[in-house]
Amino acid sequence: MKASQQLADNLQVVLTDLIELQLQGKQAHWNIVGPNFRDLHLQLDELVLATRQFADDTAERMRALHALPDGRSSTIAKGTRLEEFPGGLVNTKDAVKLVTERVERAVQTMRDVHDEVDEEDPTTADLLHEFIARLEQLVWMINAEIMGANASVTDPDEA
Repeated sequence: MKASQQLADNLQVVLTDLIELQLQGKQAHWNIVGPNFRDLHLQLDELVLATRQFADDTAERMRALHALPDGRSSTIAKGTRLEEFPGGLVNTKDAVKLVTERVERAVQTMRDVHDEVDEEDPTTADLLHEFIARLEQLVWMINAEIMGANASVTDPDEA
């Protein structure tokens, strides 16, 4: 099968956000301070490893479909849908919120393109399902670092 331009474009936007998420995860990993530092530090490495693998899987799927992935830094900087991660030290509570927002944005990108991807190539849509499930699991675990026992589990604004 050869990918249409639309499928290639949809996979490129997913790839772009995954690469950016990997970079931001490392930025947070290196610069967090505060309570639960070690736990969050290790969780961020899990996130980085997962996003690195998902980016590679996406790029290799693109090549299998005769599309050309573009992971150049200029492409990532121009094309990402994720907000820039702040420089300097970030306390753990703020880092959890920042990382959660970025993971959820990357997942939203996947959801935004899912139906078009699924229409053309259900096999590739299956990859997106796997990525979404794992990223949502990771962000739940990261976000749990700052949740109180009385927090709403259905309203994310009440964490």
